[in-house]
Amino acid sequence: MNRLLIQNRLALISDYLVQMERLSKKPKDSFLRNKDSIAAAESYLRRSLEAIFDIGRHIIAKQGGIELSTEYKSIARGLGDKKIISRKLQNMLTQMAGYRNRLVHLYHMINDEELYEILQHDLPDIGLFITEINNFINK
Repeated sequence: MNRLLIQNRLALISDYLVQMERLSKKPKDSFLRNKDSIAAAESYLRRSLEAIFDIGRHIIAKQGGIELSTEYKSIARGLGDKKIISRKLQNMLTQMAGYRNRLVHLYHMINDEELYEILQHDLPDIGLFITEINNFINK
């Protein structure tokens, strides 16, 4: 397992998380009126999710679960099944996988208010991923 690769991706996710937390502090009406804020939030979220699933794919493949590393929801399940992450995080990552697919493939259906709600309520899930993966690689 390439710990440096994982640590570098975790650092990126941490940076993106800081930026999303900054955007989350904007009042809703101000956020929704500012297309640059919306675009930035969407980009930081998409990049975070990509990095999360890149890390998951790498760990699963190196743990002998290559068959679980090809699809995003399988990556989430595999990380949980192999006890790399908690069941709580596994369930959240499964939902994140679905949202990642919407961001990438159904981007025209992403609602700005939905994105704002994610910034308000779901950023701790990304922080939990960072914590649990750090715990795993430091064992």
